[in-house]
Amino acid sequence: MITRVRVESSAVPPNPKKSPLLTLAQRGRRPLTVLCWNVNGVRAATRKGLVPWLREAGPDFLALQEVRALPHQIPAELTELGLEAHWEPAERPGYSGVGWLGTQAFEPIGVELARRFRVEGRVSLVRCGALWLCSVYVPKGSGSARDNSRVPYKLAFSRALRRKLQALVDGGERVVVLGDFNTAHQDLDLSRPNQNRENSGFLPEERRDFSAWLRAGWIDSFRAKQVEVDGEPRGGHYTWWSQRPGLRERNVGWRIDYALVSPGAWPFVRRAFILPEVRGSDHCPLGVELDRAVLKR
Repeated sequence: MITRVRVESSAVPPNPKKSPLLTLAQRGRRPLTVLCWNVNGVRAATRKGLVPWLREAGPDFLALQEVRALPHQIPAELTELGLEAHWEPAERPGYSGVGWLGTQAFEPIGVELARRFRVEGRVSLVRCGALWLCSVYVPKGSGSARDNSRVPYKLAFSRALRRKLQALVDGGERVVVLGDFNTAHQDLDLSRPNQNRENSGFLPEERRDFSAWLRAGWIDSFRAKQVEVDGEPRGGHYTWWSQRPGLRERNVGWRIDYALVSPGAWPFVRRAFILPEVRGSDHCPLGVELDRAVLKR
């Protein structure tokens, strides 16, 4: 079930004098830009240049994953931008957590998942006008012993979220789900598929689960737009790299972060892209540009 929720606001009221992002968005001279980024800890990412990058990129909305902070722990440099903000932290300190930053007001919407999923802070659904946006951080399937013990939990979470959002898809709503799905879908979505077929992130059951999103009507926006340009699917486009020395420089990576678009929103998508040059995390940002008419009925 998806319901409106009364939220004790963690947002700082937008202040045009303090936020160049807001004034850029108000000009209306560009597409609506929605980005997402697994920052691997928002406090660490802020120390590594998140705020200057955000000022330069100027998205209308930014979905964050792996925030690893409670709302009162969000760095002042970030809150002082004067953006709308909503956070869904995990109960466990310094773990997981997702959220949204935006240049205009949005409404947080409750997604009623089982408590075993809610405590990990993995979903934040918001609505701005006719557009629904969901920031998601799907669990890793690997456990503390570096085995695949968390795969059942991961798949159960993904199925539960997909079922909750399906009513929006079936109703023709305009929805974009962005975030870290922790799964490379096809061989071309990682550098070394043959070496990883028994590792979480590329297990057959995880790949089948991601295929279930596509069968349900969701569109993998980056892949669809890449095929439009190149005429066929091509590899080499990744969103995560191991922190082992030299791997990112050699582009030995995985595409595990996605922007999935509902059929109702797809006609408004102009472009989908990955930003591998952006550092500050073991993931890089990605996003979509949409016609601003997507916000209006």
